[in-house]
Amino acid sequence: MFSGSIPALVTPFSAEGRFDEDAYRALIDWQIAEGSSALVPCGTTGEAATLTADEHFAIVRICVEQAAGRVPVIAGAGSNDTAVAAANLQRARDAGADAALMVPPYYNRPSQEGIFRHFAQLAEDAPLPIVLYNVPARTVTDIQPATLARIVNTFPDVFVAVKDASGAIARVSQHRAACPDTFVQLSGNDDMALAFNAMGGRGCISVSANVAPRLCAEFQAACQAGDYAAALALQDRLYPLHDALFTDASPGPVKYAMTRVRPGFPDGLRLPMTWPSDASRAAVDAALAHAGLV
Repeated sequence: MFSGSIPALVTPFSAEGRFDEDAYRALIDWQIAEGSSALVPCGTTGEAATLTADEHFAIVRICVEQAAGRVPVIAGAGSNDTAVAAANLQRARDAGADAALMVPPYYNRPSQEGIFRHFAQLAEDAPLPIVLYNVPARTVTDIQPATLARIVNTFPDVFVAVKDASGAIARVSQHRAACPDTFVQLSGNDDMALAFNAMGGRGCISVSANVAPRLCAEFQAACQAGDYAAALALQDRLYPLHDALFTDASPGPVKYAMTRVRPGFPDGLRLPMTWPSDASRAAVDAALAHAGLV
């Protein structure tokens, strides 16, 4: 469940903002056929912030149904309200998810003690394994290494992995030193995944894997095999894409890229997310050509 290339799935919307279930099911089948090792519905890239709660967990259920046990499903389920986060865990379990991806409380800006107590409360009756998701650039809340170790060591059967999008590569070693050997570290940044894996990571919850699932799966397989020459060659091929997908507010660029690699893919976004700029689209086009995807 916690290794390899794991796409943080985009959510296809029509131009009017309606969820396109057929396109989503087709995307899931393609991802599995191309080698993705698990799926994350309703995360940041899936525009979870614009989904109603009912939409959110209906989409998780559809992902579970379409995956049909072929790969695990790790449902986005975080909240800045501890009670809501606990309810989200139950709804993710009811939808059939195998695990939940949980950010620390955002906007509230809790202390490190508040972060610990938030996750301790969730652990009391957690119906699913939890993958911690540390993304300070979005949450304005940073799970410091000592706090993460405290959470994991206090509840090792609940908190089984981390998606680390802190951008602080040294944390891989800090977490390895402070957490059980069974605790899995996944990169939250495609562009840092090579170094992350070399330091002990096991994979990536990826934006680029939406667009290039086979290449991302091959990259992760090379890393896990210790073939870093092959991994570096794939990194060089993919790096312009990793960069281009963040040349405008995400997921605008990745949704544009999806229309290039899968003609007919719905191009809708929900406000406040917007279609990427001309410059961003040009960067995506160049990156797709460099990777040999178009």
